[in-house]
Amino acid sequence: MQTPVLSAHFSSRNPSAIRMAQIEFSKRTDGVNVVNTAIGNISLPMHPAMQKRMFNLNHNESPFKDGVVKYTSTKGQTECNDAFLNIISSSGFETKNLYSQITDGGSQAMELVIVGTCGPAGSDTAPLLLIDAAYTNYNSLASRLGRKTVSVTRNLSENGKFSFPDITEIEKIIEKEKPGAMVIIPYDNPTGQFIDHDTMIDFAKLCVKFNMWMISDEAYRELFYSDEKPTSIWGLKESEVPGICGRRISIETASKIWNACGLRIGALITDNKLMNEKSVAENTANLCSNAIGQYIFGTLAHESSESLNEWYEKQRNYYYDMLKNFQSAMKEKLPGIIVSSPDASLYSVIDVRNIAKKEFNSMDFVMYCASKGVVDIDGKKYTLLISPMCGFYSVKEKKNPGKTQMRVAYVETPEKMELVPTLFSELFKKYENMR
Repeated sequence: MQTPVLSAHFSSRNPSAIRMAQIEFSKRTDGVNVVNTAIGNISLPMHPAMQKRMFNLNHNESPFKDGVVKYTSTKGQTECNDAFLNIISSSGFETKNLYSQITDGGSQAMELVIVGTCGPAGSDTAPLLLIDAAYTNYNSLASRLGRKTVSVTRNLSENGKFSFPDITEIEKIIEKEKPGAMVIIPYDNPTGQFIDHDTMIDFAKLCVKFNMWMISDEAYRELFYSDEKPTSIWGLKESEVPGICGRRISIETASKIWNACGLRIGALITDNKLMNEKSVAENTANLCSNAIGQYIFGTLAHESSESLNEWYEKQRNYYYDMLKNFQSAMKEKLPGIIVSSPDASLYSVIDVRNIAKKEFNSMDFVMYCASKGVVDIDGKKYTLLISPMCGFYSVKEKKNPGKTQMRVAYVETPEKMELVPTLFSELFKKYENMR
């Protein structure tokens, strides 16, 4: 009997580089303890106001007190949209002429902007322009949607700093590929790079010059560890970049700053009225986002800028100590290793190019750790889950810088994160010795 045929897309689909270690580890039956830094799955509690609503869904003021959960409008509850705008305002940015739409996490906002700004694969125009290393799901979603991506590659130097290509090199790629939009991640995932206001201006000028949409993924806004001011696409002024207004889009989420990954609430915000209208129209096929999640997150519409900034400071202090300690501990454990500078977000990139044997493959090492790696610490057996960086680059495999790089997410407890340098160094040594 014949078996139904899967589509070409499904047949060729492999798990995301972020999730594959967890999937592989789930097959183990040896009872080893795991420290999972492969996924940005934050283990901190949500903002107190959000917790209050979550724990009181049956109280008199709750719209769910009678056990009824209806669809919301596709655009989302007004209060939830206002929450995202209030958050942007608390960082010092003007929100008067912005249009907001609630989505199923930042991921669905990504999907909508790709559909809305990029042409179909096979056409001669409007791919999505990424700056590698780029969050891997942009490529995955573009593939799902039949859109093409193109990229420019930044380099990780010996001192742990990422550097962008010269603007003229980026212009050459734009002239050749004619992208419809450029994605910027100011508090970058996966690199941890902070993109300052002046650099945002440089990218904005490119978008105006070549008539592209500028998409800013601001999932980690306010997570930066320097004396800089917060940066945002909404901090770009028409006086600085004539023509920037009306081509800006930001991707927002409850997942990271607000520690609500599983709530699956995000937003697509733009200063272009038609983009907002058409994006909402496209999303009517999905009906609406999580009604209970919108209600929980919507409480932030009523928080003052002062209280929100106190929250940001608390999150920054929590992550920065771990980032700083991790960098020094890794260099002590494995002299010659490169660890990216802890400038923003909650990730570090580790590069073993100076200490690994030839032909190191980060994917193979990650799968070794997930499937069979074991380290004994104080009588307990552990392994470490991390993400291979090769999935964050678009370049061909032989030239892919990610073959020697891995991403670590600071999402486990501080106690578990303290184990990571020992786990990584011991697993790395065992892996090198066996090949």
